[in-house]
Amino acid sequence: MDQKPKPVLAKRIFWDVNFERIDYDAKASWVIERVFSRGDVEDIRQYRRYYGDEKVTAVLLNAKYLLLHTIHFASAVIDKPINEFRCYTLRQLNPGLFPY
Repeated sequence: MDQKPKPVLAKRIFWDVNFERIDYDAKASWVIERVFSRGDVEDIRQYRRYYGDEKVTAVLLNAKYLLLHTIHFASAVIDKPINEFRCYTLRQLNPGLFPY
C-alpha cells in the first residue's frame, strides 16, 4: 500500500502538541482546521495536496468553530459562500452579548 508523504509544516502551527506524534489521517479534521486558522499560504497548499480539495472542503464546511476571518479566507480558497459554513450559521444563531 502506498503511503502519501506527510506535508512539511512549520512546528509553530502545532506548538501545543507533540508534533512527531500527530496522526494526519485519524485527526484530519483537527489538523485541517488548525492549518487554516494558524498556517500561512504555503502550509495550506501542502495540506490541500495531501488531503485533496474534496476532503478539505468537507471539513471546513462542517467545522463547529472557525474565527470569522478564517471563515472568509476559507470561503475564498474553496470557493463557497460563507452561509454554507456550519460555523457561520451557528454564529448567526447564537449572537454574542448585546453591547451596552
